[in-house]
Amino acid sequence: MGIKVGTDIISIKRIQKLLDKFGNRFLERYLSKNEQLLVKKTETAAGFWAAKEAIAKALGCGIGKEIGFLDIEIKKDDNNAPYFNLKSKKFNIIDSSLSISHDSGFAIAVAVIII
Repeated sequence: MGIKVGTDIISIKRIQKLLDKFGNRFLERYLSKNEQLLVKKTETAAGFWAAKEAIAKALGCGIGKEIGFLDIEIKKDDNNAPYFNLKSKKFNIIDSSLSISHDSGFAIAVAVIII
């Protein structure tokens, strides 16, 4: 058993520029339909991007061949706290925690995974 941690930070302006340029096509490339329903503001979209990057880093592979943006789904519990599910069970996750925040033009996420 091991504890893995990943973090990511992104400029909210960067996400806004991508939304302005590509619109829904951009969202569809990295968010599931359910995630898109949760996104009401650019800050949330940026937070989800950072969360997926942080999760992939905690898994030790980053976004790429082993796991893509759409393989990770961010959800919210009854208290509006974020958590995630993976399409693949190959990572043998025992437990996990996810934190997302944004302020002063940046979104940040931290993922803690027990494998």
